Amino acid sequence: MLFDLADRRVLVTGGSKGIGLGIATTFAKAGAAVAVTARGEADLAAAAERLAAAGASEVVTVAADVADRASTRAMIREVVERLGGLDVLCANAGVFPEASLATMTEEQLDDVVAVNLKGTVWSVQAAAPALAISGRGRVIITSSITGAITGYPGWAHYGATKAAQLGFMRTAALELAPHGITVNAVLPGNVLTEGLVGMGEGYLAAMTRAVPLGRLGTPEEVGATAAFLATTEAGYLTAQAIVVDGGQILPETPEAILA
Repeated sequence: MLFDLADRRVLVTGGSKGIGLGIATTFAKAGAAVAVTARGEADLAAAAERLAAAGASEVVTVAADVADRASTRAMIREVVERLGGLDVLCANAGVFPEASLATMTEEQLDDVVAVNLKGTVWSVQAAAPALAISGRGRVIITSSITGAITGYPGWAHYGATKAAQLGFMRTAALELAPHGITVNAVLPGNVLTEGLVGMGEGYLAAMTRAVPLGRLGTPEEVGATAAFLATTEAGYLTAQAIVVDGGQILPETPEAILA
């Protein structure tokens, strides 16, 4: 069967909600053993119930902070021990607090860099040995169209880290290729998550109007792309950034979107 992931052992960082939970749910529905990590125990418990109901062959939760290198290393060790190895790392953990360039503080910048960029680097660094042992290692980074392709006021620090993830991806792909590990990224556009809902109805309506397909994406649709990148069939793809945005980056002007 094409795209069989039933024997895969998958870790999704930041997997307790939002896009991360959508990615984890997609792998669970494919029968993979899934580990999710996040900083909140309550969110992890709720995610575990959902993943078990979705059909995961095994569910592991680990509380960890990817911004902390020691915590990330301990996280990987625990996941590898409990799953018996690791085949796929979905480096998804991220934060997106709003701050204008004029008012941004050093602490705000440091927090976003620590989670989004350092967290990605530390996760890949710690997981690489287990992924090499797997013989079919996959790294899938959750970047964004913001920063990598587009910009949006209030998210200069977020956009900078998302663009930086792609620079890291390309060199990591070169260094890990001799070990049979591929490194790719998904770049979501506007996806209907708890975070986006928190921006308010007006923001949601404006974002929907910006998408030629006329709707916001779902976390599971991002998950479907991540799941494809984890398959045997995607084994010759590496250092690729795949946009999942309903055509959001296509129009030259708002008028180009046909009602």
